[in-house]
Amino acid sequence: MIVERKPFAVYAITKHGIAIASRLLPQLSGADLFVSEKLFDSAPAGSVRLPLPMGPTLSETFTAYDCHIFIISVGAVVRMIAPLLKNKKVDPAVVCIDDAARFAICVLSGHVGRGNVFTERVAQALGAQSVVTTASDAIGTLTVDILGRDLGWTLDDLDRNVTRGCAAVVNAAKVLFVQETGEPDWWPAEKPLPDGVRYATSLEGVNPNEFEMLLIATDREIGLSHPAHWKKAVIYRPKSLVLGIGCDKGTAPDLVERGVLALLAKHGLSLKSVNELATIDVKKDEPALLALSEKYGWPLRTYPPEQLDVMPGILNPSETVKRHVGSRGVSEPAALLAAGVDELLVPKQIYTEPGAGRSMTLAVARRTFVKRPMEAGSL
Repeated sequence: MIVERKPFAVYAITKHGIAIASRLLPQLSGADLFVSEKLFDSAPAGSVRLPLPMGPTLSETFTAYDCHIFIISVGAVVRMIAPLLKNKKVDPAVVCIDDAARFAICVLSGHVGRGNVFTERVAQALGAQSVVTTASDAIGTLTVDILGRDLGWTLDDLDRNVTRGCAAVVNAAKVLFVQETGEPDWWPAEKPLPDGVRYATSLEGVNPNEFEMLLIATDREIGLSHPAHWKKAVIYRPKSLVLGIGCDKGTAPDLVERGVLALLAKHGLSLKSVNELATIDVKKDEPALLALSEKYGWPLRTYPPEQLDVMPGILNPSETVKRHVGSRGVSEPAALLAAGVDELLVPKQIYTEPGAGRSMTLAVARRTFVKRPMEAGSL
């Protein structure tokens, strides 16, 4: 079971630290304040008693919060947290504030852990100077490891080529951003692309040997279709796909899941780019669909049969289906409606297994995103 972290832990061990924390807490919703036992009588109401040394407490709190804010010197904090560090995928953000509140310093997890964002927030709350040393943030270029995260994009693999991509962008090497799908505002439209970065909307005609790295926003699995591109690419997964789905009553959840995985694999589409499921109203309580929705975090959207039946773009209408549920189709029109498009990416596919006694239909539509304006650096 995944346990959600609490947002902020603030640590104060001096009188000045307590005063600074008292100014900061109203700006940080859900923050817990840990105050040294010796000064606890002067701590704000609701504070948590902090025995010294802090090591035993930190060993319990370190993975319980998104961000730890220490009003303590950087050197002391580094020594305390060093035994607790694992990797940038899981380590929380760490911010240090000096005892005069002149500086807010990002110490750990500036990108993946949002430490740079938290540091700026703390600095603004205190009127302090933020200190962010991550190269891409310092020079204002692309942040390769978190690009598009606020839009819901995910990295296909955090360990693969990301460090190389960061280095290429920071060093202004030749980098191509290929946006096959996804929101256009991954970079401010009014701001020129960074030095060395060019932009394209397709892999077709792109020679990967001309670039140090490729940054590719796609819902396709390109490892087999474009192996040379994939080899030197950082892959981003926008939430661009809608799965239209219909199934017999009582279809087993594992069969439905296998059907979805088989469909995506057959058509070279990424599971990580699925945005939601769509079906007919009568299936809103179908256990297999609810189980799939819960397991993958995909919302389940449903439509009345009258709305589905008149949807243009149905490629495989069925009068038999209409006699049973009131619409000539389920998976195809549901996918089209949810995606807000009039053309299917994958038309209706029937999935069944020998001896299962149940079947399902699946269709896929791709959400439409407004393309970025073509720029001087575009292909």
